[in-house]
Amino acid sequence: MSNETPASGVRTATVPDDRDGQRLDNFLLGQLKGAPRSLIYKLVRSGQVRINGKRAKPDSRLQGGDLVRIPPVVLAAPGQKAEAPAALLARLEAAIVFEDARLLALDKPSGLASHGGSGISFGAIEALRQLRPQQSLELVHRLDRDTSGLLVVAKKRSALAELQALLREDDDRGVRPIRKRYLALLVGRLAGEGFTVDAPLDIGLRQGGQRHVRVAAGGKQSVSHFHLIERRGGHSYVDVRIDTGRTHQIRVHAAYLGHPVAGDDKYGDPEVNQRLRDQIGLKRLFLHAASLEFSLDGGKTPYRLEAPLADDLQAALDRLG
Repeated sequence: MSNETPASGVRTATVPDDRDGQRLDNFLLGQLKGAPRSLIYKLVRSGQVRINGKRAKPDSRLQGGDLVRIPPVVLAAPGQKAEAPAALLARLEAAIVFEDARLLALDKPSGLASHGGSGISFGAIEALRQLRPQQSLELVHRLDRDTSGLLVVAKKRSALAELQALLREDDDRGVRPIRKRYLALLVGRLAGEGFTVDAPLDIGLRQGGQRHVRVAAGGKQSVSHFHLIERRGGHSYVDVRIDTGRTHQIRVHAAYLGHPVAGDDKYGDPEVNQRLRDQIGLKRLFLHAASLEFSLDGGKTPYRLEAPLADDLQAALDRLG
């Protein structure tokens, strides 16, 4: 018996009003249950998915009433997708640092992707859905796989829509309705107490399809503020606040300063990373999403979410003296 179930032919889905503003790729993930994100991107980029008869991009924003053409696809049969192991589910349950009727905040461990995708069977959101099968859970934003810390998940569609609108304000108008704070160890001694990096970022692909971000004049505006907390062992422990949320933003801006994030195997110094691994046991990227501040209900309901520095990073920092 085949493990795959062909979907029906081409169909057209009408976008409900409560999905107004949702990204096309996220809408399709809800329409094509079990489809990997990599397949979604392939369908959109090949022109098989259209909005009101026109080609679109994965990050295109939908409006209520839009007509979305959805092509036939072959999906894994129910029960065939990979499941997160019980040990990870228990770890994630313990890592929930905040929850109310609308939101859930997870202190995501390093090494776990925010969502499944190319070559990744499952990520944090898939594991949470496995943990809470009766709830509707949607990622509000993403964290790099190697970054630990706060990952916010919406339990209600209204909260997701409001938070995504606030994130667009962050990116599009330069205001900061969502305040994001990270903790990082930068290689070397910063010459001053703080720096603001206002350098546009562009995403490219390297051989093998891996994303590589660089500072480029034609890139998207990206602003990061680095503030020195203390110097330890010839390196700099910093607080980072970002005005925009670009892919790998802090990592690329830190390298642009000449002080890459310790343990960064993509934009950092391999020799320094190996030395830190040997000397203080730093085995991964020293970058942690420490806090998020925002307000819902048109500014009436404030939230301040926090996740303490991960134990492995604190131990490595302590060994620096």
